[in-house]
Amino acid sequence: MSEERSNRRRRGAAVCAGLALALAVGQGVAAASASPAPPVPRGQILDFPVAAVGSLVHPDASPPGADDWSCKPTREHPRPVVLLHGTFANAYDSWNLMAPWLKEAGYCVFAPNYGGAPGSPIKATAHVPDSARQIAAYVDRVLKATGAHQVDLVGHSQGGGLTPRWYLRFAGGTDTAHPERNKVHSLIGLAPSNHGTTASGLGTLTTELGLNQPVSLLAGQAYADQMVGSGVNTALDRDGDTQRGVDYTVIATRYDEVVTPYTHQFLTAGPGATVKNITIQEVCPQDKSEHLSIAYDSNALQLVGNALDPAHAQPVQCGLSLPVLGG
Repeated sequence: MSEERSNRRRRGAAVCAGLALALAVGQGVAAASASPAPPVPRGQILDFPVAAVGSLVHPDASPPGADDWSCKPTREHPRPVVLLHGTFANAYDSWNLMAPWLKEAGYCVFAPNYGGAPGSPIKATAHVPDSARQIAAYVDRVLKATGAHQVDLVGHSQGGGLTPRWYLRFAGGTDTAHPERNKVHSLIGLAPSNHGTTASGLGTLTTELGLNQPVSLLAGQAYADQMVGSGVNTALDRDGDTQRGVDYTVIATRYDEVVTPYTHQFLTAGPGATVKNITIQEVCPQDKSEHLSIAYDSNALQLVGNALDPAHAQPVQCGLSLPVLGG
């Protein structure tokens, strides 16, 4: 009987050890799954063209992973991410790669449409200050819904440049006297139109001929606003590029054909701000992304992830990215 009890004890000990091992393994899996970012998506080169076609049918749709108004930020990712599309684009065709990747990484992700009429796939054509006020109202809504203190802004073209910078400076995004009250922690721009563009010579031509305003009657006021020397650019640049308490990251490509020269995208840090200017080919020399495809570039995606969570930044795993298609 004593031997039988001993055997039972040994079997019980073995079961307990097995359970302990299983728990330890389970905890290890949980820790691994809580890594700062999901695997880098590859083979996405058709996503931009497909998303652009899809937005013709559903011009006001949210991209996958975005606009879950019940989402609550976590301790690991305390700030919601607001994605801002560029001129002539919309949230759906701009963020079909970025939004679901960030959502899978654990962020609350939001992607407004702004600067355009409901039902039209062509947005962000309005006067930049008007669009900035729309962004201001949207950020307030995000902060209220999530209970967060601040957001991070990630934008493409106009959405990474003039419009969020106008919001930060003139529409309530920051508090110069009390930067701790800023509503925005960081602004990350993909090919942002920060200091105006020559549009590969087209903008220079329309400016020299005095045609920016007539063109804007057809293309929208945002066209004239983004030309070199515009009133919007002059107002934004008058007192420096940055606002106190905000971290800025610019991710540019040498092959940009829209915001030209591409060096006009770079910012200079003023007091109390940080700026990181990145040319993507200096990180991944074989990257062929241009203005259109940089939002669908998995190399740029990793740089955005690092900028959002610098404490867990990882070396970029460079992959192929093609013009227009991305990758």
